[in-house]
Amino acid sequence: MTIPSIGWVGMGRMGYPMAERLVDAGYDVRVWNRTRSKAEPLAAKGATIVDGPADLAESDVLVTMVSTGKDVETVCFGERGVLSGSATPGIFLDFSSIGVDHSAELRARLSERGAEFICAPVSGNGKCVRAGKLSSVVSGPRAAFDGVSDVIATVAASGVSYVGEGELARFCKIAHNVFLGVVTQNLAEITVLAQKAGVPRHAFLDFMNNSVMGSTFTRYKTNALVNLDWTTTFTPELLRKDLDLGLASGRELNVPMPVTAATREALQAHFGAATLQNDPEAYLQQDFAAILETVAQASGLKLESENSPYPTGLETPMAAE
Repeated sequence: MTIPSIGWVGMGRMGYPMAERLVDAGYDVRVWNRTRSKAEPLAAKGATIVDGPADLAESDVLVTMVSTGKDVETVCFGERGVLSGSATPGIFLDFSSIGVDHSAELRARLSERGAEFICAPVSGNGKCVRAGKLSSVVSGPRAAFDGVSDVIATVAASGVSYVGEGELARFCKIAHNVFLGVVTQNLAEITVLAQKAGVPRHAFLDFMNNSVMGSTFTRYKTNALVNLDWTTTFTPELLRKDLDLGLASGRELNVPMPVTAATREALQAHFGAATLQNDPEAYLQQDFAAILETVAQASGLKLESENSPYPTGLETPMAAE
């Protein structure tokens, strides 16, 4: 089987380690990123940095891992975009989390250029990528999926779930991130409840992690909640976007989502609380787990780090690099 050449766009917190896995696996990866310096360490490992998206047009597979559907659209169809010339990659593989309607529009436009579109949004953060615990949900033409399944599996080593044609993977990812928001909000609430009753956060969360309610997520987020480490993995703004996408889908499909609506408004309180910080914008660029501070503030509780390191479950030799 011929190994496809990869054109990659997006060197953010997720994009870099994802592309790195392909480089380490021996793929020919050509990379463009708006901030070139973010891609330079990958070039030292064997990737090729190009000057613009148009320089990726000869790739067999064009991969995007960016923030919004508008970003994907610009990469593909903008001035000096991948499709600004006559060449067209056979498959466009998008790992980003974007809306269903925008994804469908992109699919239709790419089809006009003779390209297939595969949606493959992922679950996890940069540490999960490096630990081989990233997963992906995929939709699009089955034959095209079969053609890039090895590429996806190299990046999402924990598991790849093909769910069908069209934009079905987008619905799955939206549902996933709605659950992420609901779980995180409630985890913050019950952690503050336990602390106000006198239970140290590390002790309560250790109990939760070892119970039937524990999960990979609660375990690797415990260190942040115990030690108030808001190193960014996912921002409150991105979570708010996904909750809004979930609620919009619920309205379109006539699915009542009262718990999601309540979580969306609880998250909005975090944006209000951020205005009390010295640098609100910088605060909102920190990790979404910082909503713990908003819940504590509303509860009349001042949080302090417990300085108690907790195993995340992602401690592998690769994750420690």
